[in-house]
This record gives sequence, structure tokens and C-alpha cells, in this order.
Amino acid sequence: MMDWNSLLEIDRQILAFFNGSDSLFIDGFAMTLTSGLTWIPLYLGLFYLVIKNNETMAQVALIVGCAALCLFLAYGLTDYIVKPLVGRWRPTNDPIIKYTIDVVNNYRESKFGFFSAHAANTMSIAVFFSLLVRNRKFMIVMLAWSLLNCWTRMYLGVHYPSDILCGLAWGATVGMFVYLLYKHVYFKISPNLNYVSTQYTATGYSLVDIDVVITLSMFIYCYIIIRGMLVMNL
Repeated sequence: MMDWNSLLEIDRQILAFFNGSDSLFIDGFAMTLTSGLTWIPLYLGLFYLVIKNNETMAQVALIVGCAALCLFLAYGLTDYIVKPLVGRWRPTNDPIIKYTIDVVNNYRESKFGFFSAHAANTMSIAVFFSLLVRNRKFMIVMLAWSLLNCWTRMYLGVHYPSDILCGLAWGATVGMFVYLLYKHVYFKISPNLNYVSTQYTATGYSLVDIDVVITLSMFIYCYIIIRGMLVMNL
């Protein structure tokens, strides 16, 4: 049976596998991918999807409020309660191993890293909207978005794998809880409609509008790749 130190060593070994590379392109790719500003168009796309596929302002406000609650619970608990209480150093700030971590552009973030707010935030939004929309392609795109953001955190050395796993678990829990809350409130303000058209999902979201959001996310990835190539050529 492994002891705590053995588990920590495995955590460090997995981090070493994902952390850094000799590629300026991947450095630029990861830095752009991990930035919250990069994903503003995706958030606007999700807002467009909500507006186009809901009939009343009350329905739109409910979904926007639930998305905000996802971020509040995921980010708020992580950054303001768990990180200060646990006090686990980020790899890039840990006095013992920080000089062995591959750091990009001196990107180290705040002192503590358990657990990952990036993982919790993105997974909570991915799970909530996947349950809301109920489309397989859309779900894959949203989950891939969350997991790619998680990869950047290890690549940049600001989180251990265990930080990521706990963040994902908490984010998924928040997303499911908020969706259940949404369903409870939704049926108090809206009729229980069943969509049978092949042009809509079971929850009434247009496949055309879903494809708009998916296409938008592909354009964002193209932008991220171009940014990585520009960094490589500087």
C-alpha cells in the first residue's frame, strides 16, 4: 500500500511528463489557450445560443444566472476557501522544485494551487451547458475545451495533476447541481415542451445554432494556432 509521499512523487512524475517542451510554438499555443480573454467569443457564442433558443427574458435570465452561479461556486470555493486553507504550493512557486519546472515567460501565478480554478470553472460550464443543450457534438466540443485548458495548466507548471483532477471533479459536481436547480426553476416559469423535430435537440435547441457555436470554437482554435506560430517566428 502506497504512502502519502509515494503519491506525491507520482504526482510530480506525471507533472514532469506534461510540463514544458523545447517548442516555442507549443509555448505560445499554451499561453494563448490558457488565457481567459481568448475564450470571450465562445462565451458570447453560448449567450447567442441561449437567446436564440429561449422564448422569454425570464428563461434567458435563468440560464445566464445559472452559468454565473457555476462560476461563482467553482471559482469562489477554490480561490477564496480551499487554496488558502490547504496552502499547497503551485509547482512553479514550490521552494523545493520550482527551479526544476519549465516556466514560460516567467508565468508563475499566485502562491497556492490546490485545486485548479481553471479546471473547476471550465468543467462546470461544460457540464451545465452539455446537460442544457443535449447534443453529442456540442458536448464533445465543450468537454475538449475544458480538458485542453487543464492540459495548459500542467504544461505551464502551475498545477499538479491532482490539482486538476480535484478541480474537474468539483466542476462536474457544480455543473450537475446547478443544472438540477435550473430544471426545478424552469418548469415553474415555462411549459414542459417536448421537441420531436430532427432540427432540434430534445431540450429545444436548434442544431443550426449549435453548429454556429461549434464553428466559432474551431475559429478560436485556428487563432490560437496562428498565435503560437507567430510566437515561434519572433
